Amino acid sequence: MNQNRRHFLAQTTFSLAAMALGACASNSPSPKKDGPDAVVDGEFNGKPGSTVDGHLTFKTIQEALDAAPAFGGGWEILIRRGRYHEKPTVVGNGVRLIGEDRAATIISYDAWAGQPRPGGAGSWRTPGSATLTVSGADFFAENLTIENAFDWIANDKQDRNGPAYLRDPQAVALYINGRADRTVLRNVSIAACQDTLFHDAGRAYFDHCSVSGNVDFIFGSGQAWFEACEIITRPVGRVTSKVGYITAASTFVGKKYGLVFHQCRLTRESATVPANSTALGRPWHPSGDPQAVGAAVYLECWMDEHIEADGWESMSSTTKSGQRVTFTPEDSRFFEYKSSGPGASVNARRRQLTDAQFAEHSRDKVLDGWTPRLS
Repeated sequence: MNQNRRHFLAQTTFSLAAMALGACASNSPSPKKDGPDAVVDGEFNGKPGSTVDGHLTFKTIQEALDAAPAFGGGWEILIRRGRYHEKPTVVGNGVRLIGEDRAATIISYDAWAGQPRPGGAGSWRTPGSATLTVSGADFFAENLTIENAFDWIANDKQDRNGPAYLRDPQAVALYINGRADRTVLRNVSIAACQDTLFHDAGRAYFDHCSVSGNVDFIFGSGQAWFEACEIITRPVGRVTSKVGYITAASTFVGKKYGLVFHQCRLTRESATVPANSTALGRPWHPSGDPQAVGAAVYLECWMDEHIEADGWESMSSTTKSGQRVTFTPEDSRFFEYKSSGPGASVNARRRQLTDAQFAEHSRDKVLDGWTPRLS
């Protein structure tokens, strides 16, 4: 263990023990913590963990995460304005990342699934490409941007049979997995192209966020509620009338809810995203798993004209035995309720919830009784 981290943990443990003894003696609550536990400043060049203006200060986000108490219990990190080129991983519980400015506090990396890992240990693959990975419970992020800066669009312009084309170009910005549950993101921008947001564990709440991408850019098996978010479709590199798919849910059949969008805006990054070019989603069955019956629902959302008239599309998967199987929207749990805007439509392919079914899709029910804390 790093000597600085050992010293810090020893001090923290002693301080908390003293606080606990004091609380027992006075039978009164502990005083509220004033300010963050740590500060990340890309301009800082001192010793990691040095005290600056009363706060432990670090140059990188991962250094600040590594300094968190091993026993959890909450750890708030203030991230100064700047672009942080790193791939941080959150493993502890109760971690809070607070940016100074949503547009100017940027966590960025540019790995893609087919890129060789450092040291030659295979490729990143899709999960490993993530810029930020969250594996701990009760994670909270606010006022920042998480992006995968891999130039997917430039790669998409390449001849797919030529040497310049980079294969397996999936590039995740945020990956939620492992023990993650009760994840909250508020006023956060999540940006990439293919596979932007991989939510594959627990419950998550996205409040007034934006998610940008083009192919399957919100996907996974987790339960998520998107409140008043902007879902932005980005263009592809090739000249085509088809752009992609917003969702690729792989919800386990035993879960009633998957990805739910409430009063969100489905927009396009520019006019280079054609009309009638983007599906609301398609069913992802990892390795052809028949138990992954995707659930995705849009409630009272505004949709621009890039949304396809038929709404949803089928998706093929290869089973573990090598068989190619196609899964259809009709066999999935894909629905809308009172969509509006140029891309809204009601037809046999775009199934609508009844008023009674809409009532069953409340935030409380989707999140299984959990009420997100937004501060």
